[in-house]
Amino acid sequence: MIKTRFAPSPTGFLHVGSLRTALYAYLYAKKHNGSFVLRVEDTDRARLVEGSIEAMVKSLAWGGIEIDEGVTLDPLGNTVQLGDHGPYIQSERLPIYKENMDVLLEKGHAYHCFCGKERLDEVRKMQELNKMPTGYDGHCRELSKEEVDAKIAAGESHVIRLKMPKEGVTKFTDMVRGEVEFKNELIDDQVLMKSDGFPTYHFAVVVDDHLMEITHVIRGEEWISSTPKHIMLYEMFGWEAPQFAHLSLLVNEQKAKLSKRHGDVAVEDFKEKGYLPEALVNFISFLGWNPGDDREIFSLAELEKEFDFDKVAKSAAVFNREKLAWYNKQYIKGMSNIDFARHSLPYLKNAGLVGDDVDMEWLESVVALEKERMEVFTELPESLGYIFATELEYDPELIIWKKATKEESKEKLEFLYEFLKNFAFWKQEVLEDEMKKWIQNNNFGVGDVLWPMRTALSGRKNSPSPFEIAGVLGQEETLKRIKKGIEGLV
Repeated sequence: MIKTRFAPSPTGFLHVGSLRTALYAYLYAKKHNGSFVLRVEDTDRARLVEGSIEAMVKSLAWGGIEIDEGVTLDPLGNTVQLGDHGPYIQSERLPIYKENMDVLLEKGHAYHCFCGKERLDEVRKMQELNKMPTGYDGHCRELSKEEVDAKIAAGESHVIRLKMPKEGVTKFTDMVRGEVEFKNELIDDQVLMKSDGFPTYHFAVVVDDHLMEITHVIRGEEWISSTPKHIMLYEMFGWEAPQFAHLSLLVNEQKAKLSKRHGDVAVEDFKEKGYLPEALVNFISFLGWNPGDDREIFSLAELEKEFDFDKVAKSAAVFNREKLAWYNKQYIKGMSNIDFARHSLPYLKNAGLVGDDVDMEWLESVVALEKERMEVFTELPESLGYIFATELEYDPELIIWKKATKEESKEKLEFLYEFLKNFAFWKQEVLEDEMKKWIQNNNFGVGDVLWPMRTALSGRKNSPSPFEIAGVLGQEETLKRIKKGIEGLV
């Protein structure tokens, strides 16, 4: 059975690049009726951030990515672990790493290194001055067992390093990049176990992927140069290596690596700004992959059927925020009005525009004013603020239409007020039909009436049609605002 994994470090919120990695791993597993595992790699103790695990699991769940095995949350939000290959948190697996490290030491494929930071810094400095490749120089590689035992007995601090072969090449076939080859002599003796007894990523990832029966490792291209070390570890243990797929970087529109300096990059940021999970997932799926035709809108279920690595590109993918906004707009347009109102409610409540007792049927008609225009839900409080205002503040000159005078605009509003105050059936469609007839019968210019009406109702140059606004405001509020417009033109 195909089994993929996503193995983040709990150092903060989930980066959108990490979401893409998780998504591709998830899609590949689902396409082949496989299993998706979430493992937490927390061996770098200095960078841990409290609450990161919970935040990352919530972000994955928000995006529709379900965890088959590994770390997840129970209904109360507590961290739990599912599956028969745990623990799935690396800091809980230390005895497993020690046991496997002992095997590697016994086979002579790893060695104790007692070099301190000062010596390592000096070696690196000399390598750089001599324009040599930087890396460990193998100083402790050939220490005798007696020397090692004596140093350990004396309490000398040490790490354990991989005894990388210095001849030959390491090859593998990458699912994205094809045949990849590294000369072993250029690969240094990687630290596998730190002095605090915690494994490095390079050791733990191999042990974990093997014991958890991972068949396909999908990760970012920054790990491609480390892959020969991992493959060598598989060979040293006598284990079968998984297949590898290294994904290209995500870059911004200026082709720089996508980072916090250039704006929001955490999934949580996009969620708070009002992007729909379906839109973000659809957009991210296309950052390096496409179906080979002109289709752009895919549900998660459709992606599960279509996705494969034969259509994943090697080149860096541009995180185009305009395109993401376009995706969000398409998904918003496809929502029912009631779903759109329910999604809008938290943003309007946070802005203090509505309370818990709001009439949802009325709110549905209100937010529908902006449904075809908006890109993200955080725009709503600003774009619809005038609807909820008790008193509109605007320059009365705004009401005057083009070349009309103040007196002419005031007169048109007065005629309009008299017409609307006797209106019997207040509904947008009826208002629009009857007002257009009334304008025509009185030989008024359309703009001479509708511009003053719209600006008096909204207090803005740009807004929905006056018929839409009046239909939402109701007769009493519409007349109140028109009257205020008349008074402002005195």
